[in-house]
Amino acid sequence: MSQKKAIEFISKLVSFDTSSAKSNLELIGYVKDYLSGFGIESSLVYNEDETKANLFAVIGPRVEGGIILSGHTDCVPVEGQPWDSDPFTVVERDGNLYGRGVADMKSFSAIALSLVPEMLKADLKKPIILALSYDEETGCVGAPFMIEEIIKQVPKPAAAIVGEPTLMKMVNAHKGINVFKTTVIGQEAHSSKIHLGVSAVMTAAKLVCFLEGQLTHYQQHDYPDSGFEPPYTTVHVGMIEGGTAPNIVSRECTFYWDVRDMPWDRISDIADRFEEYCATLRKEMQAVAPGADIVTEIIAAAPPLAPEENGAAEAICRHLTGQNSGSVVPYGTEGGQYQEAGISTIVCGPGSIDQAHKANEFIKLTEIDKGVEFISKVIDFQTK
Repeated sequence: MSQKKAIEFISKLVSFDTSSAKSNLELIGYVKDYLSGFGIESSLVYNEDETKANLFAVIGPRVEGGIILSGHTDCVPVEGQPWDSDPFTVVERDGNLYGRGVADMKSFSAIALSLVPEMLKADLKKPIILALSYDEETGCVGAPFMIEEIIKQVPKPAAAIVGEPTLMKMVNAHKGINVFKTTVIGQEAHSSKIHLGVSAVMTAAKLVCFLEGQLTHYQQHDYPDSGFEPPYTTVHVGMIEGGTAPNIVSRECTFYWDVRDMPWDRISDIADRFEEYCATLRKEMQAVAPGADIVTEIIAAAPPLAPEENGAAEAICRHLTGQNSGSVVPYGTEGGQYQEAGISTIVCGPGSIDQAHKANEFIKLTEIDKGVEFISKVIDFQTK
């Protein structure tokens, strides 16, 4: 019965197309109404234009020691992918559930919601806090606003469990996610009189080469025993656009770059080194064109998750799962944001990240069963 109820909730959450470019309010409204039917009050934390919202709800007594069950509501788009069935209609086939978000990561939240009646029946001594965020897939944008409100409104939680797909293995470390947009403004001129202009494209090329040098720096300062693959902070330029014609000294060039930082490196180090180099180039540019400039914007930033010494979240998960040690994953989650806010955090959820973001995304039914068993143990743990 537990699996059947979980599948019903997974199917319902997947039916909402919450691709990151779209609103998640219909899904949030559904969850709010569902919880309200049990007399559970939800707190909503909206984005600036109120087209999206986070939701959190406290089940049980409002005392310290709560466990946060955290999941994101958004999913990546399906356009251009060769799906064999409707991505937003869950299909069960060959022991798997297929649909957008079943692995990443609506199943975890759906399982938790399906077990709300069991939470209410249990004699909870400490609360369970359901937390649903928006825009994780675009750089963990929504969660910080929700975490801030949880800290304000809820007695100090003992732990956060982020239910990203890990095959129910404890993950105590992952890299950070940092995305930057750098715009170079030069001065146009005829290419036969290049000395009268400042090439934005050629200046951008110098900056890209500088970032490649930073990648080399981190490759030479790696963490071979960390379990990460690759075992170093990565720096990558993924997009670049600029210029008007081959015979025009370019006025503008923009490129996007990302840094996946190890838990033991500081993103401020590379940001400071990059800005120092920009200052040198800016001075050279403005000697020719006073209006020339280099501007870098932060598009997305989510900190890494670092292993905690005697961390409460890992201790709880060890107790619940019987696992002896944590593992690492290369992808980022909202876990680092909880940890940065002072909440002990672990990542542990059903399904495999190998199935995420692709056509015919699926989760095994056996993983659903593991998720139900795990959250049932969380409920029991909070009755002690």
